[in-house]
Formats: sequence, C-alpha cells, structure tokens
Amino acid sequence: MHSHGWQYIPDLKNVTLTEEFRGFPILTETEDKSDLERAAKLCPTGAITTEPLTLDMGECLFCGECARCAKQNIRFTNNYRIAATRREDLVVKAGQTEPVFNREAVRDDISKYFGEALELREVSAGGDCSVEMELNATGNVNFDFGRYGVGFTASPRHSDGLVLTGPISSNMAEALDICYNSIAEPKILVVCGSEAISGGLFADSPAVDRSFLDKYKVDLWLPGAPTHPMCFIDGITRLREKK
Repeated sequence: MHSHGWQYIPDLKNVTLTEEFRGFPILTETEDKSDLERAAKLCPTGAITTEPLTLDMGECLFCGECARCAKQNIRFTNNYRIAATRREDLVVKAGQTEPVFNREAVRDDISKYFGEALELREVSAGGDCSVEMELNATGNVNFDFGRYGVGFTASPRHSDGLVLTGPISSNMAEALDICYNSIAEPKILVVCGSEAISGGLFADSPAVDRSFLDKYKVDLWLPGAPTHPMCFIDGITRLREKK
C-alpha cells in the first residue's frame, strides 16, 4: 500500500485508462493512401481494408504497428468500451468516433435472470493464457467485479453462461460443445479476445475448428489481444442492464 498507493477502483463505471492503452481506433481518409496500404500489408491478420477504409477489431491484435506506419489514417484512443452485441459492429469505419453497442440485439431475459448475479464458466479453447489472465484480474482487489455479483465457476452446471477464449483448436472443439450444452437454459455466450472472435493469427490453421460459432448465437463480443479487464467489465455490465 505504501509503495503502490490506493489501487482499489471505487467506481467501475467511471474509469479512465492511461493514454498509452490502445482501445477504439479512429480512422481518417486521406487522398494519399500509400502509408495506409503499407499498414494494411503489415497487419498479420488482415484486419485493415483500404477501399473503403475499415478496421476489424475482431481481427485486430492491437499491436499498434498500423498506427505507427499510417499516422494520418489510424489512431488508437484509450476508449476500452469496445464490446459489441453483433459481430458486424466490431468493424470500424472511417469517420466513426464511437464504438457501436446495439442494445436492441440484447435478449430481454438476460437482465431478468442475470441482472443481480451472474456466474460464468470460462473455457480456454487453445488460448495462450493472456486473455485468461486478464479475466482472472477482474476478480482481484483492484477491480473486484464480484461486488457486482459477477464471478467464475469451475462447473458448467453451476454457471449461467460460457466465456470462450482461444481460437478453438480441433482438440478442444468437442469439449467446448459438451461444456456449453451442459449449461442450463437460459444462458449467455461471451466470446472474448481476437483469437476467439476471428481465429486471430490461427484463423487459417488446419489445427483449428471454429464450427462452434456457426451453431450458437453469441450474446457479447469482446475484442482485444488480450482483452483488458475493463473491456470485459464494461461489456458484461451493459449486457446485464435493463433496456
């Protein structure tokens, strides 16, 4: 306490992250697209398109290389409120200044059943533990998301929903499906991290089986590589709010 100061965050709905944090990107069109085209070629996941200018946060690794290469076109803000209820809303367009969180896409029964308490089962389907570590941090003394009734449980039969991390390796595909179907209805499905959303660097790997996402409706998409604890906290909080 003496060396680190007061770390506890009193109000999780009113947090400002450091300016160095890379969150929601601001895209600007310019006549000269040479830097932008170089940035698009640099992107290891192909998250950037130049015609029209877009950046897919579901594919983005938030490494910042594109912003360093095309400073006139791409700038990352410290806005961590980048959760989306629809996959298409993670695609940022030129001139867009705020993330899109479509409340109409949120099921009414989520706030009814999970507005007061929510227990989640997290499944790392081939993840590298980076997103998983950030999810663990949501329950530490800094964030203490448990005071809002949100926590993680080891058993799918004791949970209200599933949080998926990792690109979904073939070896985990069946186990993931079994786990999800072991959770009683109604339940929610949260996809957390760029690897889980799009496959990330492993999207074209033969060791990946992403058919799970073709079978079930996702309630919340949380980008990031890894996803920041505040992105998770903000997304879950808004998902549980009454319309």
